[in-house]
Amino acid sequence: MKVIGLTGGIGSGKSTIAKMFQNLGIPVYVADEEAKKLMQSLVSLKYEIMANFGELAYKNGVLNTSYLAEIVFSNPEKLKLINQIVHPKVRAHFLQFKTAQKSNYIIFENAILFENRFDKMCDFVITITAPLEERIKRVEQRDKLNSEQILNRINSQWTDEQKTSKSNFIIENLDLSTTKMKVLEVHEQLLKIIEKDN
Repeated sequence: MKVIGLTGGIGSGKSTIAKMFQNLGIPVYVADEEAKKLMQSLVSLKYEIMANFGELAYKNGVLNTSYLAEIVFSNPEKLKLINQIVHPKVRAHFLQFKTAQKSNYIIFENAILFENRFDKMCDFVITITAPLEERIKRVEQRDKLNSEQILNRINSQWTDEQKTSKSNFIIENLDLSTTKMKVLEVHEQLLKIIEKDN
């Protein structure tokens, strides 16, 4: 079974494209969502986060994402630290997910696939791109963040150029119907490659 990394900067539309693959019957693992669930459910992880980021990291026992985001996206060292704490757990959880699947390939959706060397677990990588202004507009509407907060997050990630230079497939996500066609095209190409390998 092949693992296909799906990445792209904040606001590029990874979640939309992940859903398109899901609609084609492909299992999708969304690293960010699963990381949040693990940070909420694993007691050992909770304690480690509180030890490093303070009691305010959890509010009434619930992960305080806005508090953590404020810290890590304005401090590269803290971002590195949270990744070092959480990502080994995500990796182990993903491998469990993978063994339970019966598909020709699965999608591993991760915004920081290259930054955290998760690309090493992937057979192919798809990068989603969109113009910067469009990405900022989408995130403003979705997350109610100001442009400074959004740019902090964008600057904490690799650039599109860095990502696309290491990717096997690139999907520009501007017009939804064109994106859908491109997803189908990539899906068919992957199935052909996998068939040939078998």
